[in-house]
Amino acid sequence: MDPPTMWRATTVQACGLWPFAAGSGAPMSGVPLGQHLHTGATVCGDPLSWFTRARYISNPSLFMLGMPGLGKSTLVNRMLIGLSATGVVPLVLGDLKPDYADTVRALGGQVISIGRGTGGINLLDPGAMGAVAARIGGKAGEALKAEAHGRVLNMVAALIGIVRGRPMDDHEQAVVSAVLHHLRERLPPGRAPLLPDVLKVLSEGPDRIRAVTLDRGDEARYRDAVDPLHRSLLGILDGPLGDTFASETSTRVDLHAPAVCIDISRIGEADTQLTAAAMLAAWSDGLGSVAASHALADEGLTPRRWFFTVLDELWRPLRAASGIVDRIDALTRLNRTLGMGDAKITHTLKDAEALGTDADRAKARGFVERAGMVVCAGLPRAEMEELGKIVGLSQREIELVSSWSSPPGWAVTGDREEPPGRGRFLIKVGGRPGLPIKVAITDTERRLHDTNIRWVQNDAVPEQQAESAYEAGVAYEDGAGVEQVPTAGPAPGGGAAPVNGAAPVNGPIVNGPAPAGGPAPVSGADPDRRTA
Repeated sequence: MDPPTMWRATTVQACGLWPFAAGSGAPMSGVPLGQHLHTGATVCGDPLSWFTRARYISNPSLFMLGMPGLGKSTLVNRMLIGLSATGVVPLVLGDLKPDYADTVRALGGQVISIGRGTGGINLLDPGAMGAVAARIGGKAGEALKAEAHGRVLNMVAALIGIVRGRPMDDHEQAVVSAVLHHLRERLPPGRAPLLPDVLKVLSEGPDRIRAVTLDRGDEARYRDAVDPLHRSLLGILDGPLGDTFASETSTRVDLHAPAVCIDISRIGEADTQLTAAAMLAAWSDGLGSVAASHALADEGLTPRRWFFTVLDELWRPLRAASGIVDRIDALTRLNRTLGMGDAKITHTLKDAEALGTDADRAKARGFVERAGMVVCAGLPRAEMEELGKIVGLSQREIELVSSWSSPPGWAVTGDREEPPGRGRFLIKVGGRPGLPIKVAITDTERRLHDTNIRWVQNDAVPEQQAESAYEAGVAYEDGAGVEQVPTAGPAPGGGAAPVNGAAPVNGPIVNGPAPAGGPAPVSGADPDRRTA
């Protein structure tokens, strides 16, 4: 027998059905995520909406754990689409697979590729912060310029630390800072310094740089002070990182883009040095753009914008370099002041145990403890028991999520059977009972976010590419992708599409109703039925 149809209605509309109406406590603020497993009610939520409007959480962050292939990135991709419809700017600062590039293109956003032969980032370029500092001027501009200088200095220190395998010495940071000031005073306006320029200044040894080394007029003392730094920079330029970080930035982050994805998927998984450097550079450039946007808004020059950052496959950047752990740790503590929500996705808590130092492991465990929302896909029972010590899971919740990690039974036909936990998640917020949900994706989401594309036979790929290209605004001619300019039209998720690349400016509403043009429910149910 088919289950009875469920409808959602107000008490005025459904009063004649009493006492056969059942209420539910599922939250309705935020992006429509799916249906409650027990009641069938639609469950809505995302870190920004639950922080700004609903005030369910005190920190706009989400931490998601689950076994591979159960739909973790698909759920975050839905949040990304829904938040974009409300004017929030999604930022994927280091897409490792990529999982989000097609979605960002479909939203009219900007996709920047980083890797050997595909694009690079000039670590010494202050980027959007430098441009906005010059536009603002005055004390605010000088403050932003000083912050941009600090970010560049930290990036050089991080890059040298990756090459050396240890932190850069304190006096070397002073030397690099002096070199950057020296170059900016002498280079023409609008021309950012490059790493080869730094090497040239170190070789020439002007008085300003020698004073920092305390050489006291002794050439040998000067060379002893700068030669290790000189060798490390030469190692960067002539080594595996030179092609990516030694020249001008190929594409700068657009402050007005409705979404941004920095795609580093072309970097091989075994190339840990370049992965670590690209991740650090992407985060520095992206967060610098966030700071520049807020600086313009503080001066009343542009509307205020909010941001949603996504860090998928967290285990890879965490293992790549210790500097990334510190950067993510700082982000999770300061995202409220940055006007930014974040989502971090990994497989298990054991990913933190593989880090090199006790300090890094402690910082990584703190990501879960400070998260406003913790979302669990299928996990083994032992892992759920360990997680329960942090987020307070009940025994029933542990058993439920553990059952999702089991494989299908042996008596399956082999015709596209899915794991029992695919699309099922448990949302935990503080000590509240968890919300078990089932997510059913739409055809559009499936085309934009197919993480199993490499398991499709080649003869089926052109047809899927054409379908994905149609949604993403890309025309395929003889197998080559040609980017098209976004035009006005309906956007995925039910929101208004950006026109000529302009971003919507209506951010999350604090203590108010959701925007009228927000995302339509995407539970995957029959559009002619309102399920509850």
